[in-house]
Amino acid sequence: MTAHHAPGQHAVGESLDAYLTAWAGGDASRATLAQCIAALAEAGAAITEAVVRGPLEGSLGVEIGAANADGDKQRALDVLADQKIVAGLKTADVAYYASEEEEAILTLNPRGALAVAVDPLDGSSNIDANISVGTIFSVFPASPAGATASFFRPGHEQIAGGYIVYGPHVALVFTLGEGVAHFVLDPIDETFKLVADGVKVTPSTREYAINASNYRHWIPPIRTFIDDCVEGAQGPHGKDFNMRWVASLVAETHRIFVRGGVFLYPADQRRGYEQGRLRLLYEANPIAFLVEQAGGGAIDGFNRILDKQASTLHQRTPLIFGSVEKVKRISSYYTNVHFESTPSPLFGQRGLFHA
Repeated sequence: MTAHHAPGQHAVGESLDAYLTAWAGGDASRATLAQCIAALAEAGAAITEAVVRGPLEGSLGVEIGAANADGDKQRALDVLADQKIVAGLKTADVAYYASEEEEAILTLNPRGALAVAVDPLDGSSNIDANISVGTIFSVFPASPAGATASFFRPGHEQIAGGYIVYGPHVALVFTLGEGVAHFVLDPIDETFKLVADGVKVTPSTREYAINASNYRHWIPPIRTFIDDCVEGAQGPHGKDFNMRWVASLVAETHRIFVRGGVFLYPADQRRGYEQGRLRLLYEANPIAFLVEQAGGGAIDGFNRILDKQASTLHQRTPLIFGSVEKVKRISSYYTNVHFESTPSPLFGQRGLFHA
């Protein structure tokens, strides 16, 4: 029987290569997945070189005149990041590649064992403002039935997921389905090194992240939850809250992993936002997988994200994730039969629960 290292058995400062080699333990299928994670990390290091040069690299945040396959404006760094990742994954055993920047699923190696979905550069509109951006990735086993079957399946069938955040330092956070590991790119030797294994999201929080400028468009459960948070210690939650909003999913996620919190990007009443705005396949799925592996929760309001199944490449979804106690509380605002609204001096509506 092949021995594998369990989460928590790795030393701080261990290199990513050593970590993945120990995790694979000579198992061929694990080695294939380890090679894929290493290739994504290498692509992230290459993207870092462009990010840290900032304006010296040219205006990476400039719109290049084209919309990506999902209808969003492409920026120079979006295209560069996509190219770096494709080049990296061609060195791994990857059959199929799905990307926000691609019109359709690409076939890299028809006999490959894996299918990888990626948001190459999340938050790219922030790059010229020197705000953290990142890469998000999801890995499924390739299906014998082909490309679409490899991706259009429930999120709980992922075998790996993670992100790279390009900020004051570059961090790689991922799961192989056995807990969450946190690495940082050491600029001295350009090697990803372990800083924490078996990462957990704190179960409770006094911090939430949401774009409050959309308040007037929110559906009642979200509006009422935020109203109740704003009421602080005098409201139903009985404690004061802080609000954060970076407008970069990766940056928001990393903050929650480091210090807890809850993130909300709900569906709302605007045209085009009725089904949410984040992409299920390469944004919500990997973040939900990570968060659940760290003891947190991830829902669309009513449903667990990892039970949803994409039917189109760029399918959108609402996304609420983070500290499990708060995610459960938000879910109750959607489903509790005792929910009702009464006038509030703050925003005109507030929620009461009679239990």
